[in-house]
Amino acid sequence: MPELVLELFSEEIPARMQRQAGADLQRLALAHLDQEGLSYGRVQSFYGPRRLTLVVSDLPRSQGDRREERKGPRANAPEAALAGFLRSSGCAREDLVERDGIFFALISKPGRQTAEIIAEMVEKLVRGFPWPKSMRWGTGSLRWVRPLQSILCLFDGAIVPFDIDGLWSGDMTEGHRFMGETGPFSVRNFGDYLHGLKARFVMVSAEDRRLAIQNGARQICEARGLRLVEDEGLLDEVSGLAEWPTPLLGDIDPAFMDLPPEVIRTSMRTHQKYFAVRRPGVDGLAPHYVVIANIVAADEGAAILAGNSKVLAARLSDARFFWDEDHKTPLQDRLEKLKGVVFHAKIGTLFQRVERISALADRLSGPVGARADRAVRAAELCKADLASAMVGEFPELQGIMGAYYAKAFGEPPEVVCAIRDHYRPQGPGDGTPKEKTACVVALADKLDLLNSFFAIGEKPTGSKDPFALRRAALGIIRIILEHELRLNLKAYLTSEVADEVMAFLIDRLKVVLREEGRRHDLVDAVVALGGDDLTSIVERVDHVGRFLTTEDGASLLTGYRRAINILKAEEKKGGVFDGPPEIFADAAPAERALVQALDRAAPRVAAALEVDNFWLAMTELAALRAPVDGFFDTVLVNDPDPILRANRLKILLKVRDVANAVAVFSAISG
Repeated sequence: MPELVLELFSEEIPARMQRQAGADLQRLALAHLDQEGLSYGRVQSFYGPRRLTLVVSDLPRSQGDRREERKGPRANAPEAALAGFLRSSGCAREDLVERDGIFFALISKPGRQTAEIIAEMVEKLVRGFPWPKSMRWGTGSLRWVRPLQSILCLFDGAIVPFDIDGLWSGDMTEGHRFMGETGPFSVRNFGDYLHGLKARFVMVSAEDRRLAIQNGARQICEARGLRLVEDEGLLDEVSGLAEWPTPLLGDIDPAFMDLPPEVIRTSMRTHQKYFAVRRPGVDGLAPHYVVIANIVAADEGAAILAGNSKVLAARLSDARFFWDEDHKTPLQDRLEKLKGVVFHAKIGTLFQRVERISALADRLSGPVGARADRAVRAAELCKADLASAMVGEFPELQGIMGAYYAKAFGEPPEVVCAIRDHYRPQGPGDGTPKEKTACVVALADKLDLLNSFFAIGEKPTGSKDPFALRRAALGIIRIILEHELRLNLKAYLTSEVADEVMAFLIDRLKVVLREEGRRHDLVDAVVALGGDDLTSIVERVDHVGRFLTTEDGASLLTGYRRAINILKAEEKKGGVFDGPPEIFADAAPAERALVQALDRAAPRVAAALEVDNFWLAMTELAALRAPVDGFFDTVLVNDPDPILRANRLKILLKVRDVANAVAVFSAISG
């Protein structure tokens, strides 16, 4: 069946916008085709430095006839309303049908040619394309990310004719800007398109460019006994910078290699888009880099590398200057500058934030197991490098440079480590701090974020989280769980927002546990009890889960549910059965046995939970299985005697309460 090939060819598209643009092109086009009732087969979208391409296979040549039903006014509506509906629908009065007192117009629409629909679709998506930033050029009103130079639009092997502000569609595209046959050439279909561009040194697929960069860079490094420093983010970016990527291995002046490797790598990555290189088995970086050229040069890239090495030397000279200047001032002396740096208009300065982090670090150090003086010192200095020249140039090095400067001025190793790691974890792929002092400062930093922003009403809403509070909450959770810390978190939260922040943390904890495979109902059952010790909550979830896989646990859950159902029915009737159950002289043996078992279990379960001995608590619950089963097998709860009946309801109430001390079992499904 016929195929659509669409290419929007422009000046260079910023690499960071390309992937989303490819997705948006496909999304908008398919939405239009769906709206028009056109079926289609395989859909592919491609993006690159100068072009967005869409290919849709198996489209019909024309749209089928359609019958549309449009709801109108009520049958007793004023004539003016009815007349307006007839005009808008293009129907006559006799074309209307009435159902349930409402008029409906039945509109028949003859199918249009698919090429006509495509022309309409392309103009609509070009004029309304959701670029983050766009520009207007020339004398027209058309906006695009960069000047749009041509539109290739083929359907069933023929040009789909249309123009957008004087830019006519055609069957022409262009290859590489410099290599091979330059200038426009015509194509007939997608296969012809791919072949023609490849012959003219253009890789249409971003994934092909990515693999070419990755494999080529590894190969030229291995040929020199080196290893490429993998960088997925940079790999994605540079694959959008070259249509025919050609990796080249360049040299760094060895005089710069005494700079911290993070500085060298960041300077190369940020300004030049170079990959770093290392020697196998050797710490630090090798004095080389990989640059991705967009041409295959006749001199094997010698001139390109000479120019790039010269530019890199200038960049690293700047970094050397920042490094030397920063070493003239101890971190402690930079704190004064933080008094003039506003962190947030409603929260205060960075200096005030440091004071709060230090106070929290002092309180957290004992429970975490760190030296208080080291934790407080690290907290005092953790933001000082924000006033340094190097971090001013490379904000992504905050914390890292602080650690280097702290070490240079003789701070203890724990302080150095904490300054470096207190931002961690910065995302799912980042590890938590390993050293206890670093854990303290990281927790204090993130808790202060939550306290401060919740206090001014700046909370995450839906998909919006401008201050990365979800990330801070997940960081707190990961640090606590991975280090098995026992913290009563509410003690470190501002009283006015403690409940709200704790609820936010618990919601994030639920997400984490569910993603790890814990049953959502078990999480809900434990979380429903409240509590602010996250490690305790997780341990309890795991113990309850294991308990319910045993015969005792499954049977007790069944008995619990029977008790709950009976109690709910009585509560609906307005029954009152508060207070402890009694053992009457004429009590049934199973009734007597269950009351005695509950009296034994209740304090033992409470004592076990008090010391977080969940295994013992489950053992005590398991001991209730037999007496609960015996009670339901031989005792009639709804006894005609109201006193006996009330007492037996109190027994069931106690069964519920003892079990609910461990988890709210009514939240457990299955």
